Amino acid sequence: MDTTRRVAILMTIMAAILWSTGGLFIKLLPQDAFTILFYRSLYAGLIFILIFGKKLFVFNKLSIISSLFYAPLLIAFVTSTKLTTAANAIFLQYTAPAFVLLLEPYFIRTKLKKINIFTVIVCFVGMALFFVEQLSTPDNWLGIWIALLSGVILTGLLITQKMNKAEFQPGAVFLGNIIVCIVTLPWFIDAPLPSLTENNYLMILGFGQLGLGFALFLYGQKHLPAIESSLIAMLEPILNPVWVYIGYGEYPGNWAVIGGLVIIAALVIRLYWIEVREKEYL
Repeated sequence: MDTTRRVAILMTIMAAILWSTGGLFIKLLPQDAFTILFYRSLYAGLIFILIFGKKLFVFNKLSIISSLFYAPLLIAFVTSTKLTTAANAIFLQYTAPAFVLLLEPYFIRTKLKKINIFTVIVCFVGMALFFVEQLSTPDNWLGIWIALLSGVILTGLLITQKMNKAEFQPGAVFLGNIIVCIVTLPWFIDAPLPSLTENNYLMILGFGQLGLGFALFLYGQKHLPAIESSLIAMLEPILNPVWVYIGYGEYPGNWAVIGGLVIIAALVIRLYWIEVREKEYL
């Protein structure tokens, strides 16, 4: 294995680990979701400027459309994490690839394969298991629905980014963070300044989890096949509830764990089948 490939794998693993810390720090912070969102996107925007520089100001129509998906995606994820368990928020967001498989043939003119239909059905079964858990905890329903909405929004982001060229992707994400800051500015103005510890958590969310995580993943994507970067990224939904359980003591519930594992397993099998098994017959 050459050095460039080793570094790309390491960078992608680090990106997934950074992404996975989001649930823990959102839970630990006492601020409301919109105040957290302001600081998180502000710090992320600053680190983007340092990393990407002038590349952030390269836009086209798809960049703007992508940013209009990215901003509500951030809002929905943080809000759902505050309202329900971190596992519910991240696993239901990861239903997005299933929605993408359904919509890709219409937007990107790809063929709807049988394995994709199977994957979507299994993901929806896994998604249904989350609702079994909520029958005994009705106070979590709003968070569940917002988490599911974040999966739909992420679908739009993934499709528009996939339709766009790579050089326009950082600018779309940067613009999305600016939109979040504008939307959440009133909450920032009304909220008291965070303590030193709270501000450290917010900087981890902005500089590390959101900003550096995105930059590391982009580097990995340049040097790894899509199958590898996608599979490594699956560490995020797996580790997210683990960190929250260790650092915050939140257990997501048995049905949510089973449902999340069903979704992840379906996506991993689909990736393996498309990228490995089908190529064996070419």
